[in-house]
Formats: sequence, C-alpha cells, structure tokens
Amino acid sequence: MNWNVYLSGEIHTDWRQQIIDGAKALDMPISFTTAVTNHEASDAAGDVLGAETNGFWRDHKSSKVNGIRTKTLLDKCDVVVVRFGDKYKQWNAAFDAGYCAAIGKPYITLHDEKITHALKEVDAAAMAWAKTPEQVVNILNYVTSER
Repeated sequence: MNWNVYLSGEIHTDWRQQIIDGAKALDMPISFTTAVTNHEASDAAGDVLGAETNGFWRDHKSSKVNGIRTKTLLDKCDVVVVRFGDKYKQWNAAFDAGYCAAIGKPYITLHDEKITHALKEVDAAAMAWAKTPEQVVNILNYVTSER
C-alpha cells in the first residue's frame, strides 16, 4: 500500500522537509501533500475573485479558496501530521486537527512540550504526539511497514 500523508501547520521551519527526507531515506511507501506554504500566496488566494478593500472579506475569500485544497487533501489522505510551532498561533492547524477528529481521520500532533497545555484537547484526539520530526518518521515507518 502506498500511504498518503498530509502535512499541516506551521510554515516557518523545515519540519516538512525533515519528515519527507526521513521517509525517503527509509524508502517508505509514502506520498506527501500539504497546504500552500507560501504565506503571501495563501493570503492572496481569494484575490482571483476580485480586489477587496476590507481585510475581513479578503481573508474570507482566501480562506474559502484555500479550503478547496485543504479539505480535498485531508479527505484523500491516510494520516495527517499537524505541526504547531511556538512562535506563531496556527489556528488553521487547530482547525485541521478538529476536522480530522470530526471525520475520524487519524492524525499525529508535532509540537514542543512547552505548549502541551494549550493543545491538550487537540492532543487528546490525536493518535500520537511527537516532539520531533524524527519521531514522526519513526511512527510513519512503523505504521507503513509490513512486519
């Protein structure tokens, strides 16, 4: 089986690449998908529908356009990795985790120990909580291996 793993969340570090490289090094049967990770492009996704002078409506349209990609990829994947960084609030990642919990999609949270309290409900619904991309690679290796 070829697994499809969706990488959700924080866009300011190379955690995605670390997981992709780790999976590739172990020759795991995994394809990866992700949200648009270019912050400016994501914020401007709705601009194709016309200019907005009000920031709320620009964000609203961009969120809906981005949501087409996000919902489609979340629905199609086998497991989701949701990364929370400590520098910025990733409300979209929390939303992705909640969506996964609601539809019964397994997900792994990835975050530092110092934000566990803020994420206690998100972690409670997760199948696993990892502190490092290496731990995520180890989990994915275990679940995709035929033993």
